[in-house]
Amino acid sequence: MVERPVLAVVVLAALVGAWVWARSARRLQRAAARIAAGSGPGSEAAVLARAAMLKDLHAAVLYVLVAAIASAGALTVRPEVTLGLFAMLVPAALTVRYARVLWSQSRLAESRAMLEQRAEEVLVQEALAPRRWSARLAPEEAPAVPGFEIGTLYRAGTGMMAGDFYDVLRTSPTRVAAVIGDVSGHGIEPSITAFQAKHLLRVFLLQYRDPAQALEQLNAQLLSSRPEEFISMAVVLFDTEAGTLRYASAGHPPVFSWHGDDVRPLPATGPLIALQPDASFTSREVELDAGDLVLLYTDGLAEARTGEHLFGEDRIANHIRRDPRADVDVLCKTLMEAAEDFADGPLSDDTAILAIRRI
Repeated sequence: MVERPVLAVVVLAALVGAWVWARSARRLQRAAARIAAGSGPGSEAAVLARAAMLKDLHAAVLYVLVAAIASAGALTVRPEVTLGLFAMLVPAALTVRYARVLWSQSRLAESRAMLEQRAEEVLVQEALAPRRWSARLAPEEAPAVPGFEIGTLYRAGTGMMAGDFYDVLRTSPTRVAAVIGDVSGHGIEPSITAFQAKHLLRVFLLQYRDPAQALEQLNAQLLSSRPEEFISMAVVLFDTEAGTLRYASAGHPPVFSWHGDDVRPLPATGPLIALQPDASFTSREVELDAGDLVLLYTDGLAEARTGEHLFGEDRIANHIRRDPRADVDVLCKTLMEAAEDFADGPLSDDTAILAIRRI
């Protein structure tokens, strides 16, 4: 029989207090887990959140112990025990009185943790976006095209988004097109234009046999939709059946071709894309033999500088002459390294290199 019914009130109050603190601890535990998942378990915010959770959990455990002791004390007749346990009504009452404040604070901590986690996810996505976008414009893995060795390299400059791109596609069983381009400016807008130009040109190259015709169609299309950016671009069409290489260039730095034991430049055959509404482009044709190499690049390579001196087109041509039989991937890499070694600082412009050898 319960001898001290008043202690039942203490038990009830202690259990209510334990529930209040346990609920707060549970919210803080979720907040600590979210912060640890977003910024790491060793971060300052995660450590503070865990400490707050442990403090509330400690209070909940103490109240459970008080409830247990009060339950045992209700069966004894010792007045000093009763008086001491009855005094626990004071902190229990304060806990119940400020329960809303405690829950509000723990809810706020949980909400902040969720916001911080979302902000961290947004930052991660923002950091990955330029890389993913660049991978679409200038993929690291070149497509496998039977009869050709293809090497690629893309090096981002100091800007966040890329405006350089390249592409290789088979336009018929005997023809392969290689494209490289560079959109003026930096940021998201030139990147969108580059993406649009790359995929529009794919359509036109499948539609027209002459690369100059494809460039004219692209010029007309981009002038009607995005006239504020200019594009330098070179298109090389390999025809293995005819043994020829047909190229057209819209204001792009000269493409270099290794043929007949020497390097020859393939210069621009028309103005920049989206510069003139009535622009005319021409194409030229040269012989294509087994072992011939074609190197396409954007101006970030040639314009690497030390002081007032540019890396320049002559150094690019001489680099090919030194080892024209080098693996195409190795050629791209060593050419980029040569430009970086030449420059007296980091290269500020994006650089794309595409090397193709007929085998």
